[in-house]
Amino acid sequence: MAEPIVITRTVSIDPSEIEESFVRASGPGGQNVNKVASAVQLRFDLLNSPNIPEPMKRRVMALAGSRMTKDGVIVLTANSHRDQPLNRTEALARLVALLRDGAYAPKPRVATRPTLASKKRRVDAKVRRSGIKRMRSTPGGED
Repeated sequence: MAEPIVITRTVSIDPSEIEESFVRASGPGGQNVNKVASAVQLRFDLLNSPNIPEPMKRRVMALAGSRMTKDGVIVLTANSHRDQPLNRTEALARLVALLRDGAYAPKPRVATRPTLASKKRRVDAKVRRSGIKRMRSTPGGED
């Protein structure tokens, strides 16, 4: 039996949950790209995974964006290497990185107010700048 893929200290996924298929890569590569299925398409059913907690599923779904199907399956395609094992490793690393990014809730932003001194500096800079622009204008009397 294969070892579980560790995401965090408490979350790991079973390799049997990941489905890999090999397809022909697009782009340059000549004869190699035409006859060898070196690109890897990795599928991971996020919604039906028993090892991922519900809050983490929601965060990963938001991060996955267009890589997520309507059925809740994450689809990653790796075809940057000419070698199939390298593409497999890259696709798995991208899945693990995506799951790790969604593992932790982002720190909430604490709203702050500008200090009185920074407000004063801002107004002084605006007054100085408007004075410079006023000096550039053509001298003319107001009629």
